[in-house]
Amino acid sequence: MRILAARLANHFRRGRNGYPRSRNLSSLTKKDDLTLEEEAERKIGWMLKLFFAGTATYVGYQFFPYMGDTLIQQSVSLLHVKDPLFKRIGASRLSRFAIDDERRMKVVELGGAQELLHMLGAAKDDKTRKEALKALAALSKSDEAANFLGSKGALSIVKSTPDSSEDTDISTYKSNILKKLDDKDLAVSSS
Repeated sequence: MRILAARLANHFRRGRNGYPRSRNLSSLTKKDDLTLEEEAERKIGWMLKLFFAGTATYVGYQFFPYMGDTLIQQSVSLLHVKDPLFKRIGASRLSRFAIDDERRMKVVELGGAQELLHMLGAAKDDKTRKEALKALAALSKSDEAANFLGSKGALSIVKSTPDSSEDTDISTYKSNILKKLDDKDLAVSSS
């Protein structure tokens, strides 16, 4: 870095014909030379810092895609694993992503709703049931997603889910899903 700054400063010291200016004719003093050198170092340093920051941002975005569709896809993939812990993690993530209709439908398109129904039907413990119901309740807030769930038999699966005496959230999520699906079922049967 110092070599580059010294060359840059040397470049500024040369005259138009390429020969170094005479010290006697120059208005630059030793102090001016140092400030010029420091200024060149500072400018080049900032340029290098920006370059490295940009490179780190690009590499980070490529290697750590924690936002957007990739994370939703990874969460749906977690539902395919046999371990209930990973299924709960995937369902928990999906319930946090389902904040608007667009994201809810993205989960449905990626097969997350169908996998959540399979997860709920095969769940053997209350924690897994709770996370599956929580994610299904978040998805059922969208009319399109609720229609999809109704067409896949979610009403019977949710009704057959046993209530928990220890965890009241299961009953709450279950009643919210049933209410939404019953409303959709009544709307379809009345029209």
